[in-house]
Formats: sequence, structure tokens, C-alpha cells
Amino acid sequence: MKPSTLILLLLLSPLAAHAIDSRQFAHPEQQAAYETLISELRCLVCQNQTIADSNAELASDLRRQVYEMLQQGKSRDEIVQFMTDRYGDFVLYKPPFKAKTGLLWLGPVVFLLLGLMAVVWVVRRKKHAAVTQDSGQAEKLAKIRSLLEKGDLS
Repeated sequence: MKPSTLILLLLLSPLAAHAIDSRQFAHPEQQAAYETLISELRCLVCQNQTIADSNAELASDLRRQVYEMLQQGKSRDEIVQFMTDRYGDFVLYKPPFKAKTGLLWLGPVVFLLLGLMAVVWVVRRKKHAAVTQDSGQAEKLAKIRSLLEKGDLS
């Protein structure tokens, strides 16, 4: 191994050690509750990541806060309530259906229905235009035939 590579690895090793959170719990139930909570809470600065998956400072702070609250004996529901009171429903990876979050849940369905209605409207309009154009051409052909027939008689 080259000395420059070894020096680079040694310089980067504290960063790798900093990314690992090691939390000690007295009971396995607390450990399970901690793992569940950090996988259900969203990192507020990351794009679609839980605080378990994120390396952001805020996610680290939220993991520490969840740990401390579990050590204080707070229940899962109390911790979730605290987080939603402080950060809103966005902190939950699966927000509940409420008036505030209705747009999050119903928005995609509404946009899908509007898109389907637009497609049906465009298709019907094109069909109607084609039928009108065909009937218009039939009338023109009839006029041309009548003119040709009149021309033959004279």
C-alpha cells in the first residue's frame, strides 16, 4: 500500500467513526422501541430518508433525543406526540389521514382522475372532429357529383 493512501485512510477514519451511533439500553424492549421509532421518523433535511438512514446532524440530534426520551421512560406514543407537536406531521414517515394531510393522501388520486378525464375529453373531441370532417367531405363530394351531372346534361 502506498504511503499516501495510508495517510488518507488514517485521516478519514475519524469521520467513519463519527457516523456510527452506539446506544446502550437496559432492556431489549427499549432497543426494539428505539429501532422502530427511528425507522418511522423522517429526517427533516433529507430527501425521503428516515432518521435511522440519514447522516445529517439533525437526524443525529433526533436519534439522540429519542434515546434520551426512552431512557426517561417515555412511551412510544409520547415520543411520537412530542415529535409531531414540535415538527408537524411531516416528521412521520407515514402521516395519519387528517384534514391537514388530506392533500398528501388524496392529491395523487385527484390528479390521476383529472388526467384521465383530460385524455377522454381529447379523444372524444378528436373523434367528433373526424366525424364532422367526414360528413363535410361527404357533402362536398355530393355537391361535386351534382355539378358534374349537371355539366353532363348541358
